[in-house]
Amino acid sequence: MTPETTPSQYVKRERQLLEDLYRGRSLSSYSPRQIIPLPPEEWVIVCRGVVQLSTVYANGSEAILGFAVPSMPLGSPLTKLDPYQAKALTAVDVLRLSAAEVEASETLSQGLLKQLVRRLRQTEALLALAGRRRVEDRLRQLLSLLAVELGSPIATGVRLQVRLTHQDLANAIGTTRVTITRLLNRFRQQGWITVDKNHHLIIKLAQTPL
Repeated sequence: MTPETTPSQYVKRERQLLEDLYRGRSLSSYSPRQIIPLPPEEWVIVCRGVVQLSTVYANGSEAILGFAVPSMPLGSPLTKLDPYQAKALTAVDVLRLSAAEVEASETLSQGLLKQLVRRLRQTEALLALAGRRRVEDRLRQLLSLLAVELGSPIATGVRLQVRLTHQDLANAIGTTRVTITRLLNRFRQQGWITVDKNHHLIIKLAQTPL
């Protein structure tokens, strides 16, 4: 991405690439909280909405691996984890491509590589959360990351585009739902976060302690 290209322009350009290459192909649509099938050797490109990626441990607990937004790829060819789950957090449309189609198109491969770099940076940021010993610090850092990845600027801060449950947040930082509820109440009292009428979090990034 050149200095003259804004993040929104970058995403629009990559989305246009997919639309130009595969115009007329049908998309697969999913409702919020619906599991998105990930067949072997198939790339799944998010065209609309937000997808949560996770794995499940033997004891049944879930670990959040990241979030895929429009133009980002996911799918079995990109992971060695088993199980590996993709869940729609909003209404989602995806484009399905075979591994052979991706390999045959240099333009498409280059475009997807750029999106994989975005995913890698997000994954590293999530991994860095584990380095903070205090759960409160991990939650603050997670919310700040989500504001960047999934947020839309509004007059009072940054509004998360998706509704994440307290359990979702707990799974992302390795704590309990009860702890998340207690900390979010504290953040509200401090004026760092608010909740709109649709239960979306609004984060005031300028007040985030580093």
